[in-house]
Amino acid sequence: MDTDVESVASSLDVPERIDINPDNVEHGLAKLVLTLVEVIRQLIEKQALRRLEGGSLTDEEIEKLGESLALLENKMQELKGVFNLSDEDLNLDLGPLGKLL
Repeated sequence: MDTDVESVASSLDVPERIDINPDNVEHGLAKLVLTLVEVIRQLIEKQALRRLEGGSLTDEEIEKLGESLALLENKMQELKGVFNLSDEDLNLDLGPLGKLL
């Protein structure tokens, strides 16, 4: 089992030691949270498109959904600016699985 963990860690370029200081922790946590929010946002957007194409949304629901997704996108841009993160920073490299986003 250890060899599996070691091979995955080496393919992800995981350092042997992690430099932990308050600045890195905050930035790393922000990166993780914003990455998760972006993945969820994209899933919601895809589901909304499926429902839109399937005709299961009313005009009012379409309007609310569009506004909500636009607000979420704007807030994501704002938070990426606050933490000095780019779209590419949120696109984690999963090694053999490829990029997350």
